[in-house]
Amino acid sequence: MRAEVLKGHLEGMILAVLESGPTYGYAVIETLRERSDGEVSLPSGTIYPALRRLESAGLVSSGWSEVGGRRRRTYELTPSGVEALKERRQAWHRAAEVITGVMGGPGTWTVST
Repeated sequence: MRAEVLKGHLEGMILAVLESGPTYGYAVIETLRERSDGEVSLPSGTIYPALRRLESAGLVSSGWSEVGGRRRRTYELTPSGVEALKERRQAWHRAAEVITGVMGGPGTWTVST
């Protein structure tokens, strides 16, 4: 999937991943890839800055944990992050309805000759 399609939605998608519980950055990358059937495959250089922005905004908190003898920074939603995710979901669903209405939904495509 082209990066410009995701523009403006990455942080909301990260919040949605973190909704299921605390996790570390690489797991966020893998979950995005899995949930999108491989369509969203982003480098760590995209995910980690977004996580830092979310943390600076107070939507995510982080701390260190040890997994398999390795220290990893673990991220989780704050109460503000839970509320922000709810708002972003509502906005996304409304935008999707509007775009579908303009572009046509399943079964409405026609081929002109």
